[in-house]
Amino acid sequence: MSAIKEAFQKAKADGNGLLIGYITAGDPTPEQTPKIADALIRGGVDILELGLPFSDPIADGPTIQAASIRALAAGTTPTKVLEIAKQIKQQHDVPVVVMTYYNPVFRSGLDKFLGSAKEHGVDGFIVPDLPVEEADDYKKTAVVHGLDTIFLAAPSTSNERLNEIVNASSGFLYLVSHFGVTGTRTTVEESTVQLIRRVKPFTAGKIALAVGFGISKPEHVKTVIGAGADAAIVGSAFINIIQKNSKTMLEELEAAAHALKAATKKL
Repeated sequence: MSAIKEAFQKAKADGNGLLIGYITAGDPTPEQTPKIADALIRGGVDILELGLPFSDPIADGPTIQAASIRALAAGTTPTKVLEIAKQIKQQHDVPVVVMTYYNPVFRSGLDKFLGSAKEHGVDGFIVPDLPVEEADDYKKTAVVHGLDTIFLAAPSTSNERLNEIVNASSGFLYLVSHFGVTGTRTTVEESTVQLIRRVKPFTAGKIALAVGFGISKPEHVKTVIGAGADAAIVGSAFINIIQKNSKTMLEELEAAAHALKAATKKL
């Protein structure tokens, strides 16, 4: 059983949802990322998602785009991201997922990059610009190296294609909560609640359902978990704290994670 699946099963047995925390690796520097991860995990993050900084992050809003620019300017490379993952896994028994666009993987060589990722403790990958219809080689190689393949579904995904995505996914299904890009929002729209309820029958008994994009407050987490999601994915809210890079950044991150984690507990 993969570490990601085990984390979901444990939470389900406890009657709780999971908190998945996203940060851009190397923001503000590669040396600080493991410390940021420590703070988030102390605060209660169950799965850590490390974004591999990319020059053209099409699925990301201004907050994460700016984080990628800072990370690249600090000299962050795909190899350094894997080294950061290894440092984190040496300190914490928490699943680590890498979110990357396909170009860095393709340029490095599929087998070489995924094999190295496994050796560095990575548990799974999210590749938002790789459609499931073109992912056969990627999925086969990931299976060989024992990595989970986490695909995304959107509000516009048809029921037929949703079945294909669920069947191709392992670890969890990443449900994009709304049209557009990542970023904080003030509320969770009713359409997101209805979307979760539409998708849940497709994932029930097959794979965990995690919801991201625009989830930034404890009440957002409570809403999506209450609607049937198994996990909430939070990114921009953490990156907004990192961007300020204040002396109390680590304490603020831990406190934010603690409040968001508390909201995953089911009544």
